[in-house]
Amino acid sequence: MKSNLDSVKKLLLERKSALEQELTRLSQEKFSDDQVQDPGDQALSSTMESLKVSLQDTERGEYNRLIQALEKIEDGTYGICMDCGQPISERRLHSYPNAARCISCQEAFEENGG
Repeated sequence: MKSNLDSVKKLLLERKSALEQELTRLSQEKFSDDQVQDPGDQALSSTMESLKVSLQDTERGEYNRLIQALEKIEDGTYGICMDCGQPISERRLHSYPNAARCISCQEAFEENGG
């Protein structure tokens, strides 16, 4: 199990690094050159900015889940469902290493608007 956790931790750290780079890039990206724009250019700039913010929010959420998974590895609670306390299946963790819930609890969470 220790070597498995080491490989999971490595994957999580690699993804964390990639997300940090992407979030930095997005925060510095500009969609207009601050010159006077016609209404079409303004609409496009506004749409692109909204998409950027949405992408940042999504990636920030994933980043936070990665941090939580890394903390769980460190404190020995990795792979334990945060809702029911049962082990999360290895298959689920393999495909989604930052999973915080078993599949049943995740489905219930999503059904309740989570």
